[in-house]
Amino acid sequence: MTRGLALVAAVLLIALPWGLSSYQLGLLTKMLIFAVFAMSLNLILGYAGLPSLGHAAYFGVAAYTTALLSLRLTPNFWLDFAAGLIAAAITAALFGLLALRAQGSYLLMITLALAQVLWGIAFGWRSLTGGDDGLPGITRPAVGPWRLGDGISFYYFILVVFSLAVALMWLVVRSPFGRALVGIRESARRMEVLGYNVWLHKYVAFVLAGTLAGLSGALFVYYNGFVSPAYLSIVFSAMALIMVILGGAGTLLGPAVGSAAIVFLENAISAYTERWLLILGLIYVVVTLFAPAGLLGLLRARQAAVRM
Repeated sequence: MTRGLALVAAVLLIALPWGLSSYQLGLLTKMLIFAVFAMSLNLILGYAGLPSLGHAAYFGVAAYTTALLSLRLTPNFWLDFAAGLIAAAITAALFGLLALRAQGSYLLMITLALAQVLWGIAFGWRSLTGGDDGLPGITRPAVGPWRLGDGISFYYFILVVFSLAVALMWLVVRSPFGRALVGIRESARRMEVLGYNVWLHKYVAFVLAGTLAGLSGALFVYYNGFVSPAYLSIVFSAMALIMVILGGAGTLLGPAVGSAAIVFLENAISAYTERWLLILGLIYVVVTLFAPAGLLGLLRARQAAVRM
């Protein structure tokens, strides 16, 4: 049944844009971008058991790198986009060397602290980053003959990238490497006894997750046409964490479902109140208490109950 729902969702994602307004299409595009962000965090949280409150660091580093190159060097999509991914990967590689020395809540705090260092640099280095004013004016590029200036073209470009990211995640989590990550999540000591290099597996997953987060950050710059220190903030990291938990940590498409729900709720609730962060916290509490396995976990539990 889950595969059937995934097929229906794929058909809808291809067909829906032609029946949506420009605002609704933009919202759907944002959902896909944040789905990649949430799935990247899920790789280390849901599969490797590594909590992080600093995942926005890689999102923001890629966003700033892409924006700065586009505005101040050359608006060449392939160069700017690739540089954003490389910057995110290097940042994740450096942070991983520091963060993976700790576990549990200590790991959570170290990732938060490292991300806040980058946020402070982006906020204070006004001559380079624009400070709290950010960097506006990033235009959507042309990818070969594919011009992404209009909403429909940009949406399908994002959909292609999202599909490739899902395919990559599927290959990773179904591979021996992905299964080893699950084993490490359940019992790192047992995996060490079996001969696995636990630290190396965690490190590779950490760098891969950071690179995928950078992918979503670079895409979001072209979506918004703007970058600011908020892209590096704890709010973005916490939002990704709640997306993963809401959709279902340790599932392939659960974070995508969670991202769609959070983006929709943010836009719906923000129209009535400015207390979105309070609502976000309440969502986290409710899901943790009543649906700890997330929406997909809840769906699977109900399917199992019906079969019995």
